[in-house]
Amino acid sequence: MMSQVGFMQGRLSPIVDGKIQSFPWDNWQNEIILAKKIGLNLMEWTLDQERLYENPLMTLDGQKEILSLCKNYNFFIPSLTGDCFMQAPFWKASDQSDKDSLQEDFLAILNSCSKVGIRFIVVPLVDNGSLSDQNQEDCLVEFLHEQEDKISNLGIKIIFESDFKPANLLRFISRLSKVNFGINYDIGNSSALGFNPVKEFQAIGNRIFNVHVKDRPLNGTTVPLGDGDANFPLVFELLHSYNYSYNYILQTARAKDGDHSSALSRYNRSVKNWMNNSGS
Repeated sequence: MMSQVGFMQGRLSPIVDGKIQSFPWDNWQNEIILAKKIGLNLMEWTLDQERLYENPLMTLDGQKEILSLCKNYNFFIPSLTGDCFMQAPFWKASDQSDKDSLQEDFLAILNSCSKVGIRFIVVPLVDNGSLSDQNQEDCLVEFLHEQEDKISNLGIKIIFESDFKPANLLRFISRLSKVNFGINYDIGNSSALGFNPVKEFQAIGNRIFNVHVKDRPLNGTTVPLGDGDANFPLVFELLHSYNYSYNYILQTARAKDGDHSSALSRYNRSVKNWMNNSGS
């Protein structure tokens, strides 16, 4: 398997309601066409809790259209970021019926992903999805243990984006099998949290199955690549040293002038330069 560069769904669409990331309801098909024009043939799907079951990924007709577009344009959607899990985390639900409903959503998303070839599901344990106590962590881990056979049979890996410090992230991910569970490494989030990449990779480098490429200053929000505190040359060298062979997903800053295609093209070139310089 060779690493490829892809982009986060929505990055080739106009910003909606000021959100840096949301499902592009009016433009999702066109994004695939636009991406091919700028040399990108890989995308990470985004899924919000709002209108969850209306999302094309979650409907039979939508799944057929996704598969048709991918076939016609030689396009790939290997991963999904479940913002829905962050927006409505079942591990924080105080009411049992709410928890049961959200867990049913989780399983429905697994099934839908398997229908269109998505094999990596990113569960964001950040912001509203952050694990704030041991009970929440136990709730999440115990549910995943219960569902591990299903996850394995569908050929899916659950990968976590987390705000845990490296040692705590190692402790958490060690509770789950290496076969079916891993880490999504977000370069920008780590720089914003002030984490040392060397220490991070010493802890979880062999559990990384996906990388989000973005830049953030310490304690700050997303900025254009190179304008924040992320040490991209070091991170790419570390990824190479751990024989990373999965994808790089551009979850980059939005273009202030609205020319998202040109911005994404520049970011794609930057990532490929870092990959080449690191020997990847």
